[in-house]
Amino acid sequence: MAPRNDRARSANYPTFLIYILMIPDQNSNRFQRLLDNRPYLLADGATGTNLFQVGLQTGDAPELWNVDQPDKIRAHYQGFANAGSDIILTNTFGGTRYRLKLHGAQDRVEELNVAAAILAREVADSNSREIAIAGSIGPTGEILEPNGELTKAQASVAFLEQAKALIKGGVDVLWIETMSSVEEVEAAVDAVADLGLPIVFTMSVDTNGRTMMGITPPRIIQLAANVASPIHACGTNCGVGASEVVATIMTMHNAAKESGQNPVLVAKANCGIPQWVDGEIVYNGTPALMARYVQLALDAGARIVGGCCGTSYEHVAAMRKAMDNYQPGTPADFEQMQADLGEVSAGAAALFRGEDIVAQAQSAKAGKRRRGRKPA
Repeated sequence: MAPRNDRARSANYPTFLIYILMIPDQNSNRFQRLLDNRPYLLADGATGTNLFQVGLQTGDAPELWNVDQPDKIRAHYQGFANAGSDIILTNTFGGTRYRLKLHGAQDRVEELNVAAAILAREVADSNSREIAIAGSIGPTGEILEPNGELTKAQASVAFLEQAKALIKGGVDVLWIETMSSVEEVEAAVDAVADLGLPIVFTMSVDTNGRTMMGITPPRIIQLAANVASPIHACGTNCGVGASEVVATIMTMHNAAKESGQNPVLVAKANCGIPQWVDGEIVYNGTPALMARYVQLALDAGARIVGGCCGTSYEHVAAMRKAMDNYQPGTPADFEQMQADLGEVSAGAAALFRGEDIVAQAQSAKAGKRRRGRKPA
C-alpha cells in the first residue's frame, strides 16, 4: 500500500481534504516508532559544511538548491543515510519567509520546503532501515519583542507557513532548532502545536553556558514543560564545541531530575572548534573525537545524538559505530568529559555545579550601582 501522503497526492481530492489526509497518524509516525523501539537514536550532521564541499558558496541560500540542485541535495541526504543516521534533517534551516527574503525568495516558502522534504522522503523510503525525516525550522533571523520589533504572532505565522509546507512534503517530525530566546521557541511551538506531528526543539547554548539571549539549561527544561504543546524531545545544538554541548546535557539532565521530569534529550554538537585555515573555516573535530562525544552524551542522559556544523558523513559513520557499541555505565564525569572533549566555559561549569555566576555578577553589579547613587 502506498504511504498515506503519496495516496493523498495521487488521488483527485479537494485541496482541503488533501491537507487533512496529509496530517500524519501518530500511531504510525516513524519518529515516534523509533523513539519507542530504540534506546538511542543517531541524528545527522552538518548541512552547510557538506554542501560547501560540493559547490555552495558563502552567502548563498542552501534552500534554493532544493529546486536548483536537487541531485546534490538528494546525495547529501543519502550520505547521512549511508553513514547510519536514524534521523535526517531537511535542508530548510532558513526556510521561513524572513530568512528567504534576504535572497528575494520570500514568496517561495512552500515550493522550497516541499521540495526539500520530498527529496529527503525519497531517500528515506528507499533505504532498508527505517529513517525519520525531520523538518528543520530555524530562527527567523529577527529579534522578537520585547527586545526587537517582530511580534510573536508574526513569527508564528511564518513558522506555520513553513511547517505546513514541510508536512506537505512528507516529514515525520517538526524540528525547531538553534533557537536563542524563549519568545521564539514559544512562537514556533504555538504555530505547529495543532498540526499533528511530534515536536522537537533545541537551543544553541553558546555564550558562557547560556544562549545568546541568556537562557540557561535548567530554563530550557522549564520551557519544554510549559509550552503550548507536549514536546517529544528538547535539547541543544550548535554552540561552541562538543564539550559545551555535553555539559549542557548534563545540567539539563540534573535539572529534569530535580523537577521530576524525564524528557528525551537531544545533543547535536559542532564538530570541535572552528579554525581559519587557508582562507576557509575548518572544524578541528576528528571522527574519533565525535565517537567519544557520542559515548559521553549518552552517559550524560541524551537519547538522540547527532552533529552540527563541521560534521561530515565520515564523522557520522564513526558516531554510528560508537552508538552501536555503547554500553550504559556510570553517569558522565564532568572532569573526565573535559579531559576527553575539551575545557568548557566558566559559566557552563558553574551551572553544572548548581551555581549561576553570570546572574551573581549581574546582581552584584546592580547592587553596586544602587549603593553608588547619591541621596536625593
